[in-house]
This record gives sequence, structure tokens and C-alpha cells, in this order.
Amino acid sequence: MAGILDSVNQRTQLVGQNRLELLLFKLSGRQRYGINVFKVREVLQCPAITAIPKRNKYVKGIAHIRGQTISVIDLSLAIGGRPIENTKDSFIVIAEYNRSVQGFLVNSVERIININWEAILPPPKGASGKQSYLTAVTELDKELIEILDVEKILEEISPSPTAITRALDTEGITADLGDRLILIADDSAVARNQVKRALEGLGVKMHLVNNGKEALDFLKKTSESCQESVTEKVGLMISDIEMPEMDGYTLTAETKLDPKLKKLHIILHTSLSGVFNQQMVQKVGADDFIAKFNPDELAESVQKWLHAE
Repeated sequence: MAGILDSVNQRTQLVGQNRLELLLFKLSGRQRYGINVFKVREVLQCPAITAIPKRNKYVKGIAHIRGQTISVIDLSLAIGGRPIENTKDSFIVIAEYNRSVQGFLVNSVERIININWEAILPPPKGASGKQSYLTAVTELDKELIEILDVEKILEEISPSPTAITRALDTEGITADLGDRLILIADDSAVARNQVKRALEGLGVKMHLVNNGKEALDFLKKTSESCQESVTEKVGLMISDIEMPEMDGYTLTAETKLDPKLKKLHIILHTSLSGVFNQQMVQKVGADDFIAKFNPDELAESVQKWLHAE
């Protein structure tokens, strides 16, 4: 499995082109799942797993990998499926989400596919059970590929604090924002609610959308009733990067190309990590990049860019 991931530098060429690469894997059944390659550090045959006391029921135990102790999450069990019992013949996908490294236990790993974000669609409405853990779906060889809401899974295992603890000038933020709103775009319901709960303490008005396409449509429609710039009604946009139909980089680039939208400050807020992010922020014209999820850093960035106008 060592050769399944090539150089990160080669893969950064996809970023900003509304494309991504998915690592395909299976859990306890025939269904294929996908994870963004940029989240993946390594894929390896499952090493020895040590059980730990009082662990979360979804955590199989810990593994010692390259000098680091990593929690191993049974991904099948976490989404309501059967646990993966045969760890000897299974694999671990080492991934980085929200500033921490996890190991996801999967039954098998297949291959990497290159796909356009436009082909990544929101999950069916009204989904329940296992389907409620989906953040998106796509099709390959006439089969449905399900993309899991890993942020939801991690939140259930270890909830993130959403309270702002640092002293901020809330009156100044309210004054800078005025009657305008903050637009929040994220395909994960958990992530949207994290941002919402964090910013509620600032007393700001917010509008939440599920992906980049919805965000761009909202901005263009709102700008129709603005004289010169959408910033007359929208004070700031906070956007995830990984989103179905249109990713955050493409959303930012499209926003900056539109004369009535280009003045809008944009904060990219994502669980993606990697040295390429800061370069991409500059390339597409975003104002800031924040790794999920630190409510203090997010609030300080909001304060900074609202006051920068």
C-alpha cells in the first residue's frame, strides 16, 4: 500500500481547479466509500492494536505508528454498521482532521480516483441511519460512492468546545457589521453548527448554506439589490474548502472575479491541512485561512476582517 499515495506536491496541482482525488475503501460490506486524499497521510496494513480502558465504543484502541500513538476508530461501527473484527487483514487510513491525527480502521482499500467537484453531490434529503453520516455522494462505474461526514463522527467521539474564551470587542464587531450578515458555507451540518454557536456569542446575524454553489448563488442574488457591492448587505464570508458541486477555492476565485462581489472578505475555514493551503489562499484571493476548529481564532479573524474594511 506504500505506493498508493504519491507526492503531495503533485496533488496540489488539482487544488483550485474544482477537482479532487478520492481514496476509495470498503468497510464491512460491499458499499464503497471515499476520503479526500489531502486528508490522508498514510495507508498501511493494520498493526497491533492495544485496547485502552474507558475508551469510546467506536475507538478500537491505540496503535504505535512511526513513533506516534494514534487512536484507531472503527469507521464501520461509528456509522452504525457491523464492527470490523478481522483486524489482521484490515487496513488503517492515517488521516489528519481538525488539527489532530486519527487512524480509521477499514476492511479494504481500493484505489484513488480523480473527479470534478461538480460530480460530487449532496446526499439525499431526509437521509437517516447510516445515510445521516454522509456529507456527499458521487457515482463511479454505475455504483454510488459515499463520502462520510468524518467531522460528525469525530464530534460524537470527542465534542469540540464552541465557546469563545478570549476577550473580544463585541460592540466593535457589531458596529463594524451593522445591519449586514455573515455568510457561512459548509457541507457538514456539524461544522456549520459549530461556527454558528461560536459566533452567536458575538451577536452577529448569519446565513448558512450547504456548499459553494449555494453560497455563490446567494451572493449573486443579494448583489442584485446592492448599488455597488454585495458588502452593502454581506459583511464577511466564512467558507469550508471541501464541498460538493463547488469547492471553497473555486467559490473564492469566482467571487473575486465578479465586480459586485470582489470586495467581500473571505475566510477559508477547513479541516484540510498541508503546506499548500497558504499558497492556495493567496492564489485564489482569500483573506485568511483557519484550520478547524478553534472558536477563539475564528472569532478573532472575524473581528479583524470586519474592521479591515
